[in-house]
Amino acid sequence: MSTAHPVTASVPRVAVVTGTGLAVPGLTLPDELLGTVRDGGFDPVTGLVGRDLRHKDRASRLALRAAAPALRDAGLLDGDGYTGPGDTTAVVVSTNVGILENVCSFADTIARDTVLGLSPLGLPQTSSNVIAGSVAMAHGLRGPNVTLCNGPTSGLDALYWARALIVTGRAETAVVIGVEPAGDIVTKLLGTPALDGAVALVLESAAGAAERGAAVRATVAGCARAADLAGAVARAGGLTPDLWLTEAAGDPAGPRANAVLDPAAGLGAASGALGLLQAAAAVAHLDEHGRHTVLATCGGPEDDGVAAVFLTGPHHTP
Repeated sequence: MSTAHPVTASVPRVAVVTGTGLAVPGLTLPDELLGTVRDGGFDPVTGLVGRDLRHKDRASRLALRAAAPALRDAGLLDGDGYTGPGDTTAVVVSTNVGILENVCSFADTIARDTVLGLSPLGLPQTSSNVIAGSVAMAHGLRGPNVTLCNGPTSGLDALYWARALIVTGRAETAVVIGVEPAGDIVTKLLGTPALDGAVALVLESAAGAAERGAAVRATVAGCARAADLAGAVARAGGLTPDLWLTEAAGDPAGPRANAVLDPAAGLGAASGALGLLQAAAAVAHLDEHGRHTVLATCGGPEDDGVAAVFLTGPHHTP
């Protein structure tokens, strides 16, 4: 006679944020996206030089300068390099115009000198995934490597896919980066001055963060994309936010919130970096208000969709 064994339900994997980093002109820490004022801050003139950045395009250099402080903030980078599980660490990058200047420059060279004028050293810079590849190679990150060029929702979409990699067990850690470099061609395309910077978040499985004793800054509680704002918010979990980070503050379909803020205001067209700037600002808010819920949304009626992400503080009670 066989003995029946009870079925043990597996504990769902949860994605948490353990580190943030910025490479945005004039800013040092993410709380400055919420209004904190400090002197100094990142300066691209002096910050984008160094032996480690030689032969790299501007977007990759910005991404590397944001990724390093994020990894250090998460306790995963020391003097000897990356200390986390390289084989299970993913890199997810969001950028919409990151390689535009590179591609246009190559096209101009071909038109002027034919392909004989091209330099093989610069050819990798015409691939959109060169940014994610540069970050992965710099820190020995051998997990999934993904680049999204998905329009206004791209930054929050990147957060969605990083979370998906963790909760499905495809990765234990993910470095998520939003980066957009400025330039004459980018400004001409967008019709407005653009952000010249990058922002990075480190996501980990909650179990992995607890095992190494890392401080959990926020939980990525829900992510979704839908045709409109109300649908995206509902699909992401429909939580009641204490703070709503958005460009669409006047949208009547928006949720009620105690405060509404556009953390990227004044930084230039943030494009693919917008959602991750919002997420970094959310983490800074939750550092001070650990029981709160923050909603970030990107996209609108004129776009092909709206993305929504809920982040909750480490002391949040469902």
